[in-house]
Amino acid sequence: MSNYTLSIVLPCFNPTQQWESNVLEEYRLLKAALPSEQIQLIVINDGSTINVSAASTLLLEKENAVFVQREINYGKGFTLREGVRLAIGDRVIYTDIDFPYTHNSFLAVYNALKQADVAIGVRSEAYYANMPKARVYISKTLRFFIRKFLSIPTDDTQCGLKGFNVKGKDVFLQTKINRYLFDLEFVFLSARKALTIAQVPVELKSGITLSKMRGFILLGEGINFLRILFSSFFSSSNS
Repeated sequence: MSNYTLSIVLPCFNPTQQWESNVLEEYRLLKAALPSEQIQLIVINDGSTINVSAASTLLLEKENAVFVQREINYGKGFTLREGVRLAIGDRVIYTDIDFPYTHNSFLAVYNALKQADVAIGVRSEAYYANMPKARVYISKTLRFFIRKFLSIPTDDTQCGLKGFNVKGKDVFLQTKINRYLFDLEFVFLSARKALTIAQVPVELKSGITLSKMRGFILLGEGINFLRILFSSFFSSSNS
Protein backbone atom coordinates (compact mmCIF):
# COMPACT_ATOMS: atom_id res chain seq x y z
CA MET A 1 0.00 0.00 0.00
CA SER A 2 1.26 3.49 -0.90
CA ASN A 3 2.55 5.81 1.81
CA TYR A 4 1.31 8.79 -0.19
CA THR A 5 -1.96 10.34 0.83
CA LEU A 6 -2.00 13.18 -1.73
CA SER A 7 -0.86 13.28 -5.34
CA ILE A 8 -0.70 16.64 -7.12
CA VAL A 9 -0.82 16.49 -10.93
CA LEU A 10 0.44 19.49 -12.89
CA PRO A 11 0.15 19.69 -16.70
CA CYS A 12 2.89 21.82 -18.22
CA PHE A 13 2.81 23.65 -21.57
CA ASN A 14 5.13 26.59 -22.29
CA PRO A 15 5.38 27.68 -18.65
CA THR A 16 7.12 30.80 -17.35
CA GLN A 17 10.85 30.62 -16.64
CA GLN A 18 10.21 30.60 -12.90
CA TRP A 19 7.85 27.65 -12.93
CA GLU A 20 10.23 25.20 -11.17
CA SER A 21 10.79 27.51 -8.22
CA ASN A 22 7.07 28.31 -8.06
CA VAL A 23 6.17 24.61 -7.89
CA LEU A 24 8.71 23.92 -5.17
CA GLU A 25 7.54 26.96 -3.17
CA GLU A 26 3.93 25.72 -3.35
CA TYR A 27 5.14 22.29 -2.28
CA ARG A 28 6.90 23.84 0.72
CA LEU A 29 3.75 25.73 1.72
CA LEU A 30 1.62 22.60 1.42
CA LYS A 31 4.04 20.54 3.50
CA ALA A 32 3.89 23.23 6.19
CA ALA A 33 0.08 23.25 6.11
CA LEU A 34 -0.21 19.44 5.93
CA PRO A 35 2.77 18.18 7.96
CA SER A 36 1.42 14.66 8.43
CA GLU A 37 0.79 14.11 4.71
CA GLN A 38 3.06 12.42 2.20
CA ILE A 39 2.76 14.45 -1.02
CA GLN A 40 3.60 13.18 -4.50
CA LEU A 41 4.33 15.73 -7.26
CA ILE A 42 3.64 14.75 -10.88
CA VAL A 43 4.61 17.15 -13.69
CA ILE A 44 3.75 16.25 -17.30
CA ASN A 45 5.31 18.38 -20.03
CA ASP A 46 2.79 18.37 -22.87
CA GLY A 47 5.02 19.09 -25.86
CA SER A 48 6.16 22.59 -24.88
CA THR A 49 7.85 24.55 -27.66
CA ILE A 50 10.33 25.92 -25.11
CA ASN A 51 12.89 23.81 -23.28
CA VAL A 52 11.64 22.60 -19.91
CA SER A 53 13.59 19.35 -19.71
CA ALA A 54 16.21 20.83 -17.36
CA ALA A 55 13.50 21.06 -14.72
CA SER A 56 13.48 17.30 -14.37
CA THR A 57 16.79 17.45 -12.51
CA LEU A 58 15.46 19.96 -10.02
CA LEU A 59 12.20 18.13 -9.39
CA LEU A 60 13.72 14.69 -9.17
CA GLU A 61 15.90 15.83 -6.30
CA LYS A 62 12.72 15.02 -4.40
CA GLU A 63 12.21 11.27 -4.46
CA ASN A 64 8.45 11.75 -4.37
CA ALA A 65 8.43 13.70 -7.67
CA VAL A 66 7.69 12.42 -11.17
CA PHE A 67 8.58 14.36 -14.33
CA VAL A 68 7.33 13.16 -17.73
CA GLN A 69 8.71 14.80 -20.87
CA ARG A 70 6.67 14.52 -24.08
CA GLU A 71 7.62 16.05 -27.40
CA ILE A 72 4.10 16.21 -28.88
CA ASN A 73 1.23 18.32 -27.56
CA TYR A 74 -1.82 16.12 -27.01
CA GLY A 75 -3.96 18.49 -24.93
CA LYS A 76 -4.69 19.10 -21.26
CA GLY A 77 -7.23 16.29 -20.85
CA PHE A 78 -4.90 13.68 -22.36
CA THR A 79 -1.99 14.96 -20.29
CA LEU A 80 -3.90 14.91 -17.02
CA ARG A 81 -5.10 11.34 -17.59
CA GLU A 82 -1.48 10.32 -18.05
CA GLY A 83 -0.55 12.08 -14.82
CA VAL A 84 -3.50 10.66 -12.88
CA ARG A 85 -2.51 7.14 -13.93
CA LEU A 86 0.84 7.75 -12.24
CA ALA A 87 -0.78 9.05 -9.06
CA ILE A 88 -0.43 6.73 -6.06
CA GLY A 89 -2.08 8.91 -3.42
CA ASP A 90 -5.39 8.20 -1.74
CA ARG A 91 -6.48 11.63 -2.98
CA VAL A 92 -5.53 13.42 -6.20
CA ILE A 93 -5.70 17.15 -6.93
CA TYR A 94 -4.87 18.72 -10.25
CA THR A 95 -4.26 22.34 -11.11
CA ASP A 96 -2.20 24.37 -13.56
CA ILE A 97 1.58 24.55 -13.39
CA ASP A 98 1.51 28.16 -12.12
CA PHE A 99 -0.83 27.29 -9.22
CA PRO A 100 -3.17 30.16 -10.27
CA TYR A 101 -5.59 29.70 -7.36
CA THR A 102 -4.82 30.83 -3.84
CA HIS A 103 -3.20 28.58 -1.27
CA ASN A 104 -6.40 28.62 0.79
CA SER A 105 -8.40 27.58 -2.29
CA PHE A 106 -6.16 24.55 -2.75
CA LEU A 107 -6.53 23.58 0.91
CA ALA A 108 -10.31 24.02 0.70
CA VAL A 109 -10.47 21.50 -2.16
CA TYR A 110 -8.23 19.14 -0.18
CA ASN A 111 -10.44 19.41 2.93
CA ALA A 112 -13.61 18.85 0.91
CA LEU A 113 -12.27 15.43 -0.12
CA LYS A 114 -12.59 14.25 3.48
CA GLN A 115 -16.34 13.90 2.86
CA ALA A 116 -16.78 13.95 -0.93
CA ASP A 117 -15.65 11.70 -3.78
CA VAL A 118 -15.04 14.71 -6.01
CA ALA A 119 -14.29 18.35 -5.11
CA ILE A 120 -14.56 20.98 -7.83
CA GLY A 121 -13.48 24.59 -7.63
CA VAL A 122 -16.27 27.10 -8.33
CA ARG A 123 -15.27 30.61 -9.37
CA SER A 124 -16.90 33.89 -8.41
CA GLU A 125 -17.73 36.72 -10.82
CA ALA A 126 -14.38 38.32 -9.90
CA TYR A 127 -12.67 35.55 -11.88
CA TYR A 128 -13.66 37.29 -15.12
CA ALA A 129 -12.00 40.62 -14.27
CA ASN A 130 -8.68 39.91 -16.03
CA MET A 131 -9.99 37.54 -18.67
CA PRO A 132 -9.98 38.51 -22.38
CA LYS A 133 -13.48 39.59 -23.42
CA ALA A 134 -13.81 36.84 -26.00
CA ARG A 135 -12.97 34.24 -23.39
CA VAL A 136 -15.52 35.74 -20.97
CA TYR A 137 -18.18 35.35 -23.64
CA ILE A 138 -17.15 31.76 -24.37
CA SER A 139 -17.11 30.81 -20.68
CA LYS A 140 -20.49 32.35 -19.92
CA THR A 141 -22.06 30.87 -23.05
CA LEU A 142 -20.85 27.41 -22.06
CA ARG A 143 -22.25 27.88 -18.55
CA PHE A 144 -25.62 28.88 -20.03
CA PHE A 145 -25.79 25.74 -22.16
CA ILE A 146 -24.75 23.55 -19.23
CA ARG A 147 -27.59 24.99 -17.10
CA LYS A 148 -30.03 24.62 -19.95
CA PHE A 149 -29.28 21.10 -21.14
CA LEU A 150 -27.26 19.09 -18.59
CA SER A 151 -28.47 17.80 -15.23
CA ILE A 152 -25.28 18.22 -13.23
CA PRO A 153 -24.68 19.95 -9.87
CA THR A 154 -22.92 23.05 -11.28
CA ASP A 155 -22.58 25.10 -14.43
CA ASP A 156 -18.97 25.97 -13.57
CA THR A 157 -17.18 22.86 -14.77
CA GLN A 158 -14.03 24.45 -16.23
CA CYS A 159 -12.25 25.67 -13.11
CA GLY A 160 -8.69 24.32 -13.22
CA LEU A 161 -8.66 23.14 -9.63
CA LYS A 162 -10.29 19.81 -8.86
CA GLY A 163 -9.68 16.79 -6.67
CA PHE A 164 -11.00 13.30 -6.16
CA ASN A 165 -10.58 10.10 -4.17
CA VAL A 166 -10.04 6.60 -5.57
CA LYS A 167 -13.62 6.33 -6.84
CA GLY A 168 -13.30 9.69 -8.54
CA LYS A 169 -9.98 8.64 -10.05
CA ASP A 170 -11.62 5.64 -11.70
CA VAL A 171 -14.20 7.93 -13.28
CA PHE A 172 -11.61 10.51 -14.35
CA LEU A 173 -9.69 7.84 -16.23
CA GLN A 174 -12.86 7.01 -18.18
CA THR A 175 -12.91 10.46 -19.80
CA LYS A 176 -12.08 10.61 -23.51
CA ILE A 177 -11.79 14.31 -24.36
CA ASN A 178 -8.18 15.38 -24.89
CA ARG A 179 -8.53 19.14 -24.55
CA TYR A 180 -10.49 21.59 -22.43
CA LEU A 181 -13.92 20.01 -22.05
CA PHE A 182 -12.51 16.95 -20.28
CA ASP A 183 -13.52 18.85 -17.10
CA LEU A 184 -17.16 18.95 -18.15
CA GLU A 185 -17.00 15.30 -19.20
CA PHE A 186 -15.57 14.35 -15.80
CA VAL A 187 -18.24 16.22 -13.83
CA PHE A 188 -20.95 14.79 -16.09
CA LEU A 189 -19.71 11.21 -15.63
CA SER A 190 -19.28 11.69 -11.87
CA ALA A 191 -22.87 12.90 -11.55
CA ARG A 192 -24.19 10.07 -13.69
CA LYS A 193 -22.37 7.53 -11.53
CA ALA A 194 -23.81 9.15 -8.36
CA LEU A 195 -20.48 10.15 -6.83
CA THR A 196 -20.69 12.79 -4.11
CA ILE A 197 -19.57 16.12 -5.55
CA ALA A 198 -18.56 19.07 -3.36
CA GLN A 199 -18.57 22.57 -4.85
CA VAL A 200 -15.75 24.63 -3.33
CA PRO A 201 -15.56 28.44 -3.75
CA VAL A 202 -12.07 29.35 -5.00
CA GLU A 203 -10.21 32.55 -5.85
CA LEU A 204 -7.48 33.41 -8.33
CA LYS A 205 -4.23 34.86 -7.06
CA SER A 206 -3.70 38.52 -7.83
CA GLY A 207 -1.84 39.24 -11.06
CA ILE A 208 -2.97 36.09 -12.88
CA THR A 209 -3.87 36.70 -16.53
CA LEU A 210 -5.58 34.20 -18.80
CA SER A 211 -4.69 33.51 -22.41
CA LYS A 212 -6.89 33.69 -25.48
CA MET A 213 -8.33 30.50 -26.93
CA ARG A 214 -7.58 29.60 -30.54
CA GLY A 215 -10.43 29.24 -33.03
CA PHE A 216 -9.71 25.68 -34.15
CA ILE A 217 -9.75 24.54 -30.52
CA LEU A 218 -13.14 26.20 -30.02
CA LEU A 219 -14.53 24.28 -32.97
CA GLY A 220 -13.28 20.97 -31.60
CA GLU A 221 -14.63 21.72 -28.14
CA GLY A 222 -18.02 22.61 -29.63
CA ILE A 223 -18.13 19.14 -31.14
CA ASN A 224 -17.12 17.64 -27.79
CA PHE A 225 -19.97 19.49 -26.07
CA LEU A 226 -22.44 18.05 -28.55
CA ARG A 227 -21.09 14.56 -27.82
CA ILE A 228 -21.64 15.05 -24.10
CA LEU A 229 -25.11 16.45 -24.77
CA PHE A 230 -25.98 13.47 -26.98
CA SER A 231 -24.72 11.11 -24.27
CA SER A 232 -26.95 12.90 -21.75
CA PHE A 233 -30.04 12.58 -23.92
CA PHE A 234 -29.24 8.94 -24.68
CA SER A 235 -28.81 8.00 -21.02
CA SER A 236 -32.03 9.86 -20.09
CA SER A 237 -34.06 8.06 -22.75
CA ASN A 238 -32.82 4.67 -21.47
CA SER A 239 -33.46 5.37 -17.79
